Amino acid sequence: MKHGLDERLPFYPLRIAVLTISDTRNETTDTSGALLADRLSEAGHELAGRAIVPDEVEAIGRQVRAWADDPRVDVILTTGGTGFSPRDVTPEAVRPLLGREMDGFSVVFHQASYGTVGVSTLQSRALAGQIDETFIFCVPGSTGACRDAWDLVLAQEFDSRFRPCSLVGQVPRYRGVCA
Repeated sequence: MKHGLDERLPFYPLRIAVLTISDTRNETTDTSGALLADRLSEAGHELAGRAIVPDEVEAIGRQVRAWADDPRVDVILTTGGTGFSPRDVTPEAVRPLLGREMDGFSVVFHQASYGTVGVSTLQSRALAGQIDETFIFCVPGSTGACRDAWDLVLAQEFDSRFRPCSLVGQVPRYRGVCA
């Protein structure tokens, strides 16, 4: 098997927090955050937290930092604030917190997104990386973009059975467990 799921291997669930960044959404209207929370739970992962903050650098940074410092959170997913409107500041809030940036995520996300929205994918500043030992993935706020990100990229990256390797083996509590 070159790449894909090896069903013979054990599944190790991640603890994933979902942060929606929006000036207008609330718990009722947050379809993007809901989609990510539903998808990760359906995949067997644990929803470690869910919040909505306004498009403000300090508010985003404060919530992201709190989750990055929490040993009960392995991964943070953010939705929203990655575009080019004046209020879109997610990359500006997250990038200074990163110890390492995962350049390949943006590339793969844009390739997947191109298949559904064409060149409009250029309007996203999706990014990912690591804050200390916690991984963070920042995707656009549209429900379609979150669906693309989860279904076409993150579901595989977060599945310990995916080969040749998945991100799970880099999570501190699973180091040495996943080959």
